[in-house]
Amino acid sequence: MIELLKKYTAINAPSGSEENLRKVIIEDIKDFVDELKVDNLGNIIAFKKGKNRAKNKVMLDAHLDEVGFMICGIDENGDLRFSNLGGIDAKVIFGKRVKIGDIYGVIGGSAVHLLKGDEKTAVKSVDELRIDIGAKSKESAQKLVKIGDTAVFDTEFSDFGEKVCAKALDDRVGCAVLTKIIQSETDYDLWFSFSVQEEIGCRGATVTAYNIAPDCAITVEATTAADIFGVDDDKKVCLLGKGVALSMMDNGTLYNKDLVNNVIDLAEQNGILAQKKTAVAGGTNASAIHKSRNGVKTLNLALPCRYIHSPYGVAAKADVENLYKLTALCANSFAEDKI
Repeated sequence: MIELLKKYTAINAPSGSEENLRKVIIEDIKDFVDELKVDNLGNIIAFKKGKNRAKNKVMLDAHLDEVGFMICGIDENGDLRFSNLGGIDAKVIFGKRVKIGDIYGVIGGSAVHLLKGDEKTAVKSVDELRIDIGAKSKESAQKLVKIGDTAVFDTEFSDFGEKVCAKALDDRVGCAVLTKIIQSETDYDLWFSFSVQEEIGCRGATVTAYNIAPDCAITVEATTAADIFGVDDDKKVCLLGKGVALSMMDNGTLYNKDLVNNVIDLAEQNGILAQKKTAVAGGTNASAIHKSRNGVKTLNLALPCRYIHSPYGVAAKADVENLYKLTALCANSFAEDKI
């Protein structure tokens, strides 16, 4: 799982530009599935036969895209104006290196020693920042970059102690989990969705859920963990090293409580660590999936991740493994009869 996660986080695939990751995942799963297609939006939909026919149609979903930036203008001096793709805190982007295709850049603005008064502590908005790609003029920049090109944080995967650190843990961990399940023997038939454009509105999953028409869906994600210095216990949301995080509710979905409670029992019975999130925040593809057609019973299983949507997310290796084990267990259980 860790090696697969390292492989996937190294690929740049912001919302709307998921093709690089899509190609790699198709290569990784094509010999292990019975049906495979890419729809008009770029979602991967796959079906894998299990040892037994499923009583319930179960769909596993992970999103291909990561947060990033879209180039929306070029200044006369060659600097690039940009907008966010997804929810990125402006505090984490100043001075960070990014990559636009094969072009490197640095996000910058006015130097701190030139600021006065409250300007020194104010967080600069995206409109006040630019990406410097080393161009000396608008004309030279236009030879390298076009309006509409996308950029991502340029950071490498790091393995340290009991943790890993990388960009795009949200949601390359979900992609890795689904790939690993596909490459393994499954007890029951399962459907898989690798969806696009989650970070800008859960758009791809709207299409895959309609096409697959599942009875039950499991979204596999990364989620905010705030178990760091200075945060009160009731605001920590979930904790690294304490297992898979389960949402009862977020800003887009009120999750099926029977499924959540069944998962807690399954985890305990099988020695898998799991925890309930202690905040209502964020959202996942479940917001689109659970409203599809006649309604879909939906569950979210997530990896606790510190500093999510930043150049460096941090997660516990044990939580990655537990997420894979619990997702596989739940998928087969729900396909059998427990929904």
